[in-house]
Amino acid sequence: MDVWVERELHGCNFPDERLKSRLGELLNQLGQKIGDTLPTACQDWAATKAAYRFFSNPRVNESIILAGHFEATRARIAAAKGPILILHDTTEFSFQRDKPEAIGKTHRLSSRPQRSSYTVCGLLMHSSLALTPQGKPLGLTAVKFWTRKRFKGTNALKKKVNPTRIPIEQKESFRWLENLKQSTQLVKPSRCIHVGDRGSDIFELFCCAQEAGTHFLVRTCVDRLAGMGSTTISKKMKREPIRGVHEIEVFDHNRHAIKVKVQIRFCRMTVHPPIGKHKQYQTLSLTVIHVHERGKPVERKPIQWKLLTDLPVNDLASAIEKLDWYTQRWKIETFHKVLKSGCRAEHSKLRTAERLTNLIAIFCIISWRVFWLTMVNRTNPTTSSETVFTETEIAILDQLAGNARPSAGKPIAHYLKIVAKLGGYLARGSDPPPGNMVLWRGLSRLTDIHLGVELSKELVGN
Repeated sequence: MDVWVERELHGCNFPDERLKSRLGELLNQLGQKIGDTLPTACQDWAATKAAYRFFSNPRVNESIILAGHFEATRARIAAAKGPILILHDTTEFSFQRDKPEAIGKTHRLSSRPQRSSYTVCGLLMHSSLALTPQGKPLGLTAVKFWTRKRFKGTNALKKKVNPTRIPIEQKESFRWLENLKQSTQLVKPSRCIHVGDRGSDIFELFCCAQEAGTHFLVRTCVDRLAGMGSTTISKKMKREPIRGVHEIEVFDHNRHAIKVKVQIRFCRMTVHPPIGKHKQYQTLSLTVIHVHERGKPVERKPIQWKLLTDLPVNDLASAIEKLDWYTQRWKIETFHKVLKSGCRAEHSKLRTAERLTNLIAIFCIISWRVFWLTMVNRTNPTTSSETVFTETEIAILDQLAGNARPSAGKPIAHYLKIVAKLGGYLARGSDPPPGNMVLWRGLSRLTDIHLGVELSKELVGN
């Protein structure tokens, strides 16, 4: 078993040690064959059948599978310095099945050439990823899976009842509160800043963070009552002067990183709860940060962010710090991309939601490791390579690089570049650091080479 697998399983508490051993083997096999099917990763019928039994075992669920990873995340957070960003986001996994009731029917799609329709089944996952302000992912802190069976008819209900009057416990958005509470248990609350997009603009979430003693930084989409209750946030912010200009990095329509200059306004004000919940929740003193891009850019919408936080912002430098923290939110979308495109989670043929969530939970650990390798190469390139690769893998990479003798003491950036080249990275002078895609392809090829070397040794020995 690889060292990283042992580290991620150390905190697991399975009802049977054999299940823990099987999970370790599956992490090894799927981590070495990223993106391949279960039979390809397991290599034989006995191991494949054991994997299917593991995913179908009623004593196994995603919380048990991820328990060890959560504990490893806690250790990495404790070793890190400074504030910890907890990124929250929701993603959907779509599957085409003949019997959608086993997973959760979402909608039907029609295929025009064949003039036939098929049912799309869906699982939703709300994940929380711990990150340093420099962008280094420390691991997942909470994951919640569900289907929309429980919330069927919610959209029709909105026509009869004001959604703000429905208790948060009866809404899908309750997952934000659950993940916030679970994540805060892994880290000192005062160190933690929960970052979310407009889906996290929930007043109950703000109150929940205040009760837990933690902090939040979210992008808002609701213009709430402010001040004494006779005005709104947007009206108050229009009267605020521009405090300064800052340059941020965004993506254009071709997904190329570009620099954009934005104007910043910020103000501390009293924010009121939604109508119908004034008796249930109190007003909060929050900081509002508005970021606007002047002019009309070509082929994209101008940047207009409205951020809300409970943290104090007294000067421009503090506002820029919060803005830089929010720009890290896209890291969790990159994590979801590795999960879907790298591990190919939506290509699984497992038939029930329970089996799929168990498999995706394993993919979550593998995806985090690929993402961690990508970002540690950029944030901490001098990290020791022995923390990632075995002695045999280092020897193989040295041979691939043309070094006849193992070069002891080389940092992780040196070997990750060789791995990336196996995945198609060209390493030209103007090329950016290797990305997730070339790394997951390179890791799979490294595994094949490793197996070939081991087989050659056995043949020579015989």
